[in-house]
Amino acid sequence: MVAATERKSAEERRDEIIDAAFAEFAERGFHGTSTDAIARRAGVSQPYLFRLFGTKKDLFLAAVDRCYRATLDTFMRAAEGKTGEDALEAMGRAYVELLSDRQKLRMQMQAQAACDDPDVRDAVRRNFGQLVRYIEAVSGADAKRVRDFVARGMLLNVMASMDLLDYHVDWAERLMKACCE
Repeated sequence: MVAATERKSAEERRDEIIDAAFAEFAERGFHGTSTDAIARRAGVSQPYLFRLFGTKKDLFLAAVDRCYRATLDTFMRAAEGKTGEDALEAMGRAYVELLSDRQKLRMQMQAQAACDDPDVRDAVRRNFGQLVRYIEAVSGADAKRVRDFVARGMLLNVMASMDLLDYHVDWAERLMKACCE
């Protein structure tokens, strides 16, 4: 008796390929990742990968969008039913928790590092702009307060990339405490 295999839709395969690409790009960046590695991780052929995405860049852009969407979704869940400083505080706490997912953090940083490509730069700008607009809308904060919120998040990104969130060194603990106040 032959076991029945589940046939997946193109959309399901597309999601699986983006997941695989996300992991590979987070690890090796846009230029350092091969489509062969992505296809192997996703369990598909390279021709099928290209049939769904066209180019490696298109796949990278899909991973960039997914990365930023995860951050926006995190902010939206955290701020639900809140406004003003309460929303900012909730989003800030949720973001610190999100940073424990090193793959998301690295993908975000790889996206920013690949901004020498105009299409990637446009995607990062668009996605980052969506985050900023959401923060402004839900908090009602002025530009300086939003700047401070975003700057704090970027500092946390740098600290997390150096694995300093749980590493006990005096200067990092002082910065972390200041970020969480």
